[in-house]
Amino acid sequence: MRIGELARRTGVTPRALRYYEEQGLLTPERRPSGYREYAERDVDAVHGIRTLLAAGLNSATIAEILPGLPPPGHRRPGPTCPELLTLLAHQRTRITHQIDELTTARALLDRITDSPAPSDLIRTARPGD
Repeated sequence: MRIGELARRTGVTPRALRYYEEQGLLTPERRPSGYREYAERDVDAVHGIRTLLAAGLNSATIAEILPGLPPPGHRRPGPTCPELLTLLAHQRTRITHQIDELTTARALLDRITDSPAPSDLIRTARPGD
């Protein structure tokens, strides 16, 4: 299928699909005319990419994960690859750290906006106070 059909079937723009190719996440065949030719497996791959992006992973991490994932319905019985679980746990820890930093930043903004003298607080507050 061509890029327009893959875009329609996945709800992803052709521009995003080209970006996924640049990042090594998709590897469509090329026709002699230069057109990209996607396979049925690319539909599942795009859904996987979108899921992992929504989970907060970057394209480099997704490029590590994606090749090791079996297609839907082809998972063998037993635990998921330990390396995958370790990588996902690391990403979860990273996201939790970011959430903590954002929560602290929001609390500081609340203190500043609720202060009767915001400029004084801005000049005297120390991060983490």
